[in-house]
Amino acid sequence: MRDIMNPHVVSIDPTESAALAARLLARHNVGSLPVCGSGGQLQGMVTDRDIVLRCVAAEEDPRSVPVRSIMSRRPAVVTPEDNVRQAARLMSSQQVRRLPVVDKDRVVGVVSLGDLAKCGRYEMEISRALTDISENIRQP
Repeated sequence: MRDIMNPHVVSIDPTESAALAARLLARHNVGSLPVCGSGGQLQGMVTDRDIVLRCVAAEEDPRSVPVRSIMSRRPAVVTPEDNVRQAARLMSSQQVRRLPVVDKDRVVGVVSLGDLAKCGRYEMEISRALTDISENIRQP
């Protein structure tokens, strides 16, 4: 993972607002943010979809809703030592396009489905992951 992950992680504190999360997502052109405590420990993930469904559609004010109340807890993660095949399978089974890369409880990067595709290996697993995510199929 270390070779293909993006080590420049934009994260957000769980006490920050959903509105700030939305601005960060837009500014950095990403679909999700790791939610990290002050020591960099991963506490969850917040996505554009979380903001829309758990905040805006619920008629809450994004300026006053803390990220911790709309984030997904216990997200799927990989380590820097995991391989592309493991990441692709995890993305497929968890229905996600991005995984935080965690080393000793700290977020050290993010790997996306696009990053996996660029590496040029495991085309079948990556294709399967994309198909499963796009079709919204949960694997047992």
